[in-house]
Amino acid sequence: MIPATIVQGHRVASGLNGNPRFPGGTMRMQLPFFRERGLDLSCYHLGTLNVSIAPLSYRVLRSKWTFPKVKWHPTEPAEDFSFFDVVVHREDAASISGLIYFPHPNTKPEHFQSPDVLELLLPWTEGLGYGSKLGLDVPAEQMTFTPTPPGVDA
Repeated sequence: MIPATIVQGHRVASGLNGNPRFPGGTMRMQLPFFRERGLDLSCYHLGTLNVSIAPLSYRVLRSKWTFPKVKWHPTEPAEDFSFFDVVVHREDAASISGLIYFPHPNTKPEHFQSPDVLELLLPWTEGLGYGSKLGLDVPAEQMTFTPTPPGVDA
């Protein structure tokens, strides 16, 4: 199990940052494009839960789904996205199944994440807040996790 801590993200996926380019948030805008490619995300909260896995870092091996060149915004460039399985464990509560949402950094125009941050798509869940400690289970064939080498900012 990978230890993780909930951290604040850019708040653009949920639309809570108020950016008029992304009315209702990027997830709301992207949802139909993923659905037409075969991935229905309507069971998840329309925002990502950002978690830091520091001092670990991750390496992508094989995603469950990858969608190249998704043109989800009228003026922004197309992006590549991958999704990975995740089970989130909380102290004294039932575990939650979801997905790791991974916009490929090489096609993402802005709102980059720290290399130790993963974005999770989960059903709306009460009791989660900044600083909350979680445990993540990710299939070993999809991602690996290793200590961040010294001198690398995580």
